[in-house]
Amino acid sequence: MSKIKFGTDGWRAIIAKDFTVDNVQRVAKATADWTKKQDANAKIVLGYDCRFGGSLFCSAAINVFCSNGIKVFFDKHFVTTPMISLAARDLGCEVGVIITASHNPPDYNGYKLKSKHGGPLIQKYVSEVESLIPDSYAAEDHSLEEWEEQGLLEFVDLETMYFDHVANYFDLESINEASEMVVAYDAMYGAGQNIFPRIMPHGDFLHCEYNPSFHGHAPEPIAKNLKELENYIKEMKHVDLGFATDGDADRIGLYNASGKFIDAHHIILILIHILHKYKEQTGKVVIAFSVSDKVKKLCEIYNLPLEVTKIGFKHICEVMQNENVLVGGEESGGIAVTGHIPERDGIWDGLVIIEHLIKNEQTLQELIEEVYELVGKFFYDRNDLHLKEEQKLQIIANCKSGMYKEFDGIPVAKVDDLDGYKFYLQDEETVLVRASGTEPVLRIYAEGSSEERVQIILEKVKKTLLA
Repeated sequence: MSKIKFGTDGWRAIIAKDFTVDNVQRVAKATADWTKKQDANAKIVLGYDCRFGGSLFCSAAINVFCSNGIKVFFDKHFVTTPMISLAARDLGCEVGVIITASHNPPDYNGYKLKSKHGGPLIQKYVSEVESLIPDSYAAEDHSLEEWEEQGLLEFVDLETMYFDHVANYFDLESINEASEMVVAYDAMYGAGQNIFPRIMPHGDFLHCEYNPSFHGHAPEPIAKNLKELENYIKEMKHVDLGFATDGDADRIGLYNASGKFIDAHHIILILIHILHKYKEQTGKVVIAFSVSDKVKKLCEIYNLPLEVTKIGFKHICEVMQNENVLVGGEESGGIAVTGHIPERDGIWDGLVIIEHLIKNEQTLQELIEEVYELVGKFFYDRNDLHLKEEQKLQIIANCKSGMYKEFDGIPVAKVDDLDGYKFYLQDEETVLVRASGTEPVLRIYAEGSSEERVQIILEKVKKTLLA
C-alpha cells in the first residue's frame, strides 16, 4: 500500500487513485488508535462536504470507528468544516473528522482532523496519527442502522447547532430586518450553500446548489475563480457587498460594491480594525508567513502583539488554544477571530464585516480607506506554477543556496526562510516563493504599490526562476 502523508491541512488525494475506501479505512484506524490512547471512552464527530463520495467515505470511517468501540456523532447531510470543529468542542469529542479536500480541484477528496478545542489538530498530534497508519486495514461492515442500534452511532444536526451558535452571537434581526444592505453570496457549489441563506435569507445567491463536480472548477475563493460573482455585482449594480466561501466554507473571498476583489490580506486588516477600533477588543494577532507585512504595521499602530507562524492554520490554532488571540489568518483566506472557535470560518468572517457595516452605516470601501489611512495602499497577487517535481525541487534548492540576488533587475535586500523564501525588495515590495503542501504547485506571492507593479514583479520572478 502507498504511504499516506498529511500536508499543511490534512491528507488529500485524487479520488479512486489514492483516495479510496481502503485508504480511508487505514487513516480512520490510525485516528481510532490515537483517539483511544487519549481517552478510552473518547468520542468522534464525523462529517463530509459536497464532494463526490463523501457519504461513502464517511460510512467506511464509521465502520472503523465503531468497530473499535468509539462512539460517533454523524450528520447525514453535508456540513462545513467549522460545523465539525464547533461540534467537536460542544459535543465533548476528542477528535473531529471531516471528509473534504477544501479548495482543491474536484477530482480530489481529503481527510481533516479537528481537536476537542474546536480547531485543527496541532502538528504534533497529526504526526502521531500519521505514524499509526497501518499498511492495510478492513473493518467490520455494518449498516449505519446497526451501529445506531448498538449505541455506537448517533445522528446529529450540525447545521442547526451552528446556526444557533451564530444567532447567539450576531444581531440577526438587525442584519435581516433593519437593513437594506444587499449581499451577494457565492457558495462555489460548496458546503456553505444551505447555511448562509438560512442565516441571511434575503441575499442574492450564486451556485447554492448541489454539484459535486463544482462545475469543473476548483472551489477556491480567489479572483480568477469568481468571475461570475464579479460580473454579477458589476451588471446588477444593486449589490453592496459580495463574498464567497470555498468547498468546505472555511475560507473567504470578498468584493466591494464596484465588483473589485478584496484579498485576504485586506480582510485580515479589516477584521483587526473592526474588532480593535470599533469593538474595543484586544489580543494577539497571529498570521502565517505569507501574509502582508502591512499587518505588522497595523499591529504596531494599535499596540497589539504579533506572532508569525509557518503556513498551515494548525500552527495558528495552536497559539489560539493557549493565548488570547484577536485575529489569526492566512493569505489563503482562512481567518479566525475572537468570540468564535479557534478555526477558520469564511461565513463567520463575512458576518462580522456585514454586521459592522450595517450598524455603522458604512460601505466596505469606506472601511478599507480607513485602513489605508493607517498602513498605506498596497496590492498583492499570486502566481501558481505547475511544474515537474524535479524542476520545483531545483528552484527551492536554488532559493536555499542564496542564488537569487536579484529578479531580472530588481535587487534583493534580504531573505527570510521561516516557511518558503520571502525576498524583501524595495519600497516595501516583497516576493514569497514556496512549494504548496497540498498540491503539485510552486507558488509565487508578490506585494507592491500598484496592480501593474505586482504583475511586473511576478513576471520578473517567474522569468528568473525558470531561466
